[in-house]
Amino acid sequence: MIEENTVQLTKDDVTRLLSDPSPEARTAASTKIAKGFDAATLNDEERRIAEDIFRILSKDAEIRVRQALSAHLRANPDLPHDVALTLARDVDSVALPILKASDVLTDEDLITIVRDHGPAKQSAIAQRTQVSEQVSDVLVDTGNEDAVARLVRNEGAQISEAAYDRVVDNYSSSTPVTDSLTRRSDLPPAISERVVAAMSERLHEYLIDKHDVSPDVASDLILQVRERAIMSLLDYGSSDAELDNLIDQLHRKKGLTSSLLLRALCTGDLTFFERAVAKLTGLPLKNVQLLVHDKSMLGLESLYLRAELPKALYPAFRAAITLAVETDYDGGSNDRERYVEKMLERVLTRFPDPSKRISSSDIEFLIAKLRQIAA
Repeated sequence: MIEENTVQLTKDDVTRLLSDPSPEARTAASTKIAKGFDAATLNDEERRIAEDIFRILSKDAEIRVRQALSAHLRANPDLPHDVALTLARDVDSVALPILKASDVLTDEDLITIVRDHGPAKQSAIAQRTQVSEQVSDVLVDTGNEDAVARLVRNEGAQISEAAYDRVVDNYSSSTPVTDSLTRRSDLPPAISERVVAAMSERLHEYLIDKHDVSPDVASDLILQVRERAIMSLLDYGSSDAELDNLIDQLHRKKGLTSSLLLRALCTGDLTFFERAVAKLTGLPLKNVQLLVHDKSMLGLESLYLRAELPKALYPAFRAAITLAVETDYDGGSNDRERYVEKMLERVLTRFPDPSKRISSSDIEFLIAKLRQIAA
């Protein structure tokens, strides 16, 4: 007798199940058996009988029978591998629950299905609780925008930086993919910068085409947005390798601007400044750090000029570096805001203008003012 929550199968049960011509009866039976299938509660004979029934039902001519089997066995860890694979290769309505949830399927199984089957199955695999780096690599190369967007949005998917690069290369104009990238919590800073750059280009075109903004004004606005975004990428404890990768990328694109470096100093990020100057000058990082931290400041000006930063901004950089070297966050509430306020006061004294005032929470005025001085 087949009970609701256990499998007590006899040969008579199997005979009745296989001889019943009614799809409804086979669907009901497959649901009951699948719901009660727990290898820990079955003896060897019962398990063998249940698995044999699953093998038969997984090839049943009625889709609804196979759908019921898939729906109730999708997360069962005791499902035989060959049955899971048969269901995963079935029509989408049968395969998708298994592809999304079954841990019985191997990476090799999933990669083969990604390569040999259609978009719906690719998207289902992209939504699995865990997706290995190897499976992600194959999904990224499918050309399936929906699958790539779902993969990038999936925090349980492991994605290599090389795969991220291909995503940005191939989907920079895709709103679903770029939106998913911007929501990814563990995106490498260098990839984040590429996403920001791609979105900035689209915004630049939009401002010019839709709002009659001049190209120069649009470029200035976009530069401010990009630089603020880059600084935000460094707020989450990036590793030295990730930071160097970002700096290398910015340097190749001539993105290590004086305004970006000053912005870093004004928010207390001396590490970014030092590594960026090392890249600009070609000097070893240790040498740069010694010159920056030298209290006499004897070598700082030479270092600054070697980096080909604007001479007119040197007093502001010097003031910012002095404060950055002398000051640490105190760990209190709003310490970043109080640090920036103190930094602004120190730097602006180098360029006094009583008619101007600036909010402690915004350094855009300072950056714009210093750009004018450097012009």
